[in-house]
Amino acid sequence: MNGAHDVGGMHGLGAIEREEGEPVFHARWEGRVYALTRAMRAWRKWNLDSDRYALEVLPAVDYFRLSYYERWFVRLVNQVVRFGFATSEELEGGTPAVTAAILVPALNASMSSRFVNRGLPSADQPSVKPLFRVGQRVRARNLNPETHTRLPRYARGKRGTIVIDHGVYSFPDTNALFVGEKRQHVYSVRFTARELWGESASARDFMHLDLWDDYLERT
Repeated sequence: MNGAHDVGGMHGLGAIEREEGEPVFHARWEGRVYALTRAMRAWRKWNLDSDRYALEVLPAVDYFRLSYYERWFVRLVNQVVRFGFATSEELEGGTPAVTAAILVPALNASMSSRFVNRGLPSADQPSVKPLFRVGQRVRARNLNPETHTRLPRYARGKRGTIVIDHGVYSFPDTNALFVGEKRQHVYSVRFTARELWGESASARDFMHLDLWDDYLERT
């Protein structure tokens, strides 16, 4: 979707500030939000792509106002309510309702492999044939879906060259909506900076994007 998260190449948003010696977490609560997010995936109610989509649908004013892990926290609360783990009233009051369902078995450390191991299938899947080949010139399709996509807005309609075939992976656009993994090949596609940004960009610069079969077309 064309949301607040997809601002690559846009002007007027200020410089990217790099923090020297940046810690993994700036506060203990950030680590807890990260751990809770990973733990909740153990129930297999949602996946990584739907998690990303849940961030993208946050209102733009909130997306820009909130810090990185504040977005994660809001997303986690929304997912917990959406998938029936708790109600908004239970979260606000901090007390489970009398009629609340109890997950059995309760999540504990012995079950940690459910969220430590993402359980991704092998990218080596000979039965899924590639639509393109290394060295081929391709164009990123001009797609503007209203739902999740991993095709950046600034690359749509641009031409590049495939340099690596990474193998077979789930297609984010369908996986985020729980309508099938639609596994297909993912390629590293090399774009010149001038193809992406115009003649004012450096002629020596390039960008590599990982793009799925369904994002590409022949030139």
